[in-house]
Amino acid sequence: MAERPSASRQKAYRRGHRGEWLAAAALMLKGYRILARRHRTRFGEIDLIARRGDLVVFVEVKARRSLMEAMEAIGHESERRIEAAADIWLSRQADYGRLSMRFDMVAVLPWRWPVHVENAFYGRN
Repeated sequence: MAERPSASRQKAYRRGHRGEWLAAAALMLKGYRILARRHRTRFGEIDLIARRGDLVVFVEVKARRSLMEAMEAIGHESERRIEAAADIWLSRQADYGRLSMRFDMVAVLPWRWPVHVENAFYGRN
């Protein structure tokens, strides 16, 4: 019989689901349609995939105390993993040739509406 996850692990899982739900709500209010949540590939997981027109946005959701902490929580390895997973997802779309893509981040901060950061991977070294 499989062991149950620890209480702290369960709490983190619930917090992650709540953060992704809030992030999805914020994006929908901005006119995005949520195509997938927690999309898994062999390279890893994409928290949210959203679309507005011909733009597909791959979103990493981070629940942190500040926007700076959320931005710093996405390392270069995470970026590469998300980019590889996004390539797989895009290649399976019928309208692949006309889609633009972008990598965004939504920071879920205490007692604030989620902060949507467009092009979160752009210009980072």
